[in-house]
Amino acid sequence: MHRARWTTIERELRRTGGALIAGVDEVGRGSLAGPVVACAIVMPPDSRALRGVDDSKMLTPLARERLVYQIMERAVSLGLGAASAREIDRINIYHASTLAMQRALARLKVSPDHVLIDGRPIRALGVEHHGIVDGDDKCFSIACASIVAKVTRDRLMASLARRHPHYSWDHNCGYATRRHIDALQAHGSCAHHRRSFVVKALSPDALVLEIIESSDADHEATESGDEISLM
Repeated sequence: MHRARWTTIERELRRTGGALIAGVDEVGRGSLAGPVVACAIVMPPDSRALRGVDDSKMLTPLARERLVYQIMERAVSLGLGAASAREIDRINIYHASTLAMQRALARLKVSPDHVLIDGRPIRALGVEHHGIVDGDDKCFSIACASIVAKVTRDRLMASLARRHPHYSWDHNCGYATRRHIDALQAHGSCAHHRRSFVVKALSPDALVLEIIESSDADHEATESGDEISLM
């Protein structure tokens, strides 16, 4: 069924205070392994929205791979940032997600007039911004950031899966699937696991719950949260 796209948020911001809008989104908050990855992207203000762009969770992997090249080709500027598993353990996932967003914004080659992030405003972000709940479903620029961040993290996790095949990260993207939990119990964790998350996932209380098999949940990977590339 066709859905009406998009809300008037971006149009009104451009009309009242500058044309360049940076959409920001992150992926990988709930994963047991790898980094959280963020993208900040400025799409051209005078072009129509790309056909097919949507919240990345609503798209198939094939659709995301097709769209990511169109988005990158059209973008005025794009920045990627990440926070590693070690940083997540040290400062917690909320602050690590904020750090990833800050790194992504810092890599933009233009200064946006407005910054829109998916979710509620983050006081510690350090830049003036608007928080849009379900923003990846309402704002074109946030949806584009969502797709780029997810494809980037998917590729990173697939790369790490070749070095750590026990955990099936190329299928579960680091999330708590049955196979991932079984591998953790059999082989223990590795340097890319978030130790604080793994401890909770392997606790007796967690193991009596049904572990949801996520066919294409969020992804994540990379050894260093400070260096990340889409290619």
